[in-house]
Amino acid sequence: MTDTSISPFPVELTNPKKPARFALARRTIITPIFLSLLILAVATLAIMTGSRPFNQAMIDILVRVTLVVGLYIFIGNSGVLSFGHIGFTCLGAYAAAWLTINPLMKKTSLPGLPNFILQARLPYWEAAPIAAIFAGVIALILGRILMRLSGIAASIATFAVLAMINTIYSNWESVTGATSSVVGIPIVRNIWPYVGAAIIAIFIAWGHAISRSGLALRAARDEPTAAAASGVDIPKERLVAFTISGIVMGLGGAAMAHSIGVVTPDNFYLGLTFITLSMLVVGGMSSLSGAVLGVLLLSALIQGLRWLEAGVVLGETTFALPKGLQEIALGGLMIVILALRPAGLIGNREITFARFKGKA
Repeated sequence: MTDTSISPFPVELTNPKKPARFALARRTIITPIFLSLLILAVATLAIMTGSRPFNQAMIDILVRVTLVVGLYIFIGNSGVLSFGHIGFTCLGAYAAAWLTINPLMKKTSLPGLPNFILQARLPYWEAAPIAAIFAGVIALILGRILMRLSGIAASIATFAVLAMINTIYSNWESVTGATSSVVGIPIVRNIWPYVGAAIIAIFIAWGHAISRSGLALRAARDEPTAAAASGVDIPKERLVAFTISGIVMGLGGAAMAHSIGVVTPDNFYLGLTFITLSMLVVGGMSSLSGAVLGVLLLSALIQGLRWLEAGVVLGETTFALPKGLQEIALGGLMIVILALRPAGLIGNREITFARFKGKA
């Protein structure tokens, strides 16, 4: 049994004792472990079925887990809604493509790349961390300006970042191929690298949540005036979360590039932005557990609706839902959930066994 009535991450910020933080880590470690085991169960299910389409569907879900957890790191801890994080996914995806495509293809289709990148051809497991760091560096640079903003101004500014990245990558033909698809990216069909990326993202999010920076950021989210009066540097703590979030989003972008083998700027714009935000909102923006469970629940709904839209044979007739019902159903589900549970399905709670600790 699991218990979702306790939120293990929020604790008193004023306790400076290191043992208290170690105790917090021991008390909350069950959350990332449980979520990781859930991810492993999903991967095992995909392998046991032996179905290539189902395996690809599971890979897509794992990529979304990485992205939504990346969103949670910033949005969940800061309370600032960001529409620009998919831009860092775009950066990570293209960086992974630059580093793994055959050099001969790059010289033909992307001649504007620096020579050392044109000559490089790394395996995906080396290119992905580099792509993640590249996205994180850009997030750090942009965040030094953006993180001084708050509320709706910050949200609009992040959307401007998304639009800026999309415009640059849609027009820089010699480096990104502009609106043409960049092809030749090695496709990784093995599900385990995506499992690893999702689990790494989960543990990064948990580590930040229990860190001094994460605790300070959530204090600023809940009581900004009191936190500032207590000495919390709010722009600095937001910048830390923004950078870490950018790294995870870049990792998700690299995973996405290798899952489909082709990238184009339109893959990383409004569509992906709103589906990932929807998953985070439905699960619970302030909860790591909500971020993961929101992806699993909405992904299952999406796959079910796609299956029904493709048509189901019942005897001598074929039953098929009208095209486009998927978007309508998702929109309706979001309205219902936000009306009944504004904080999402999980709210600000985490899955934990803490209530049962010490009971034999």
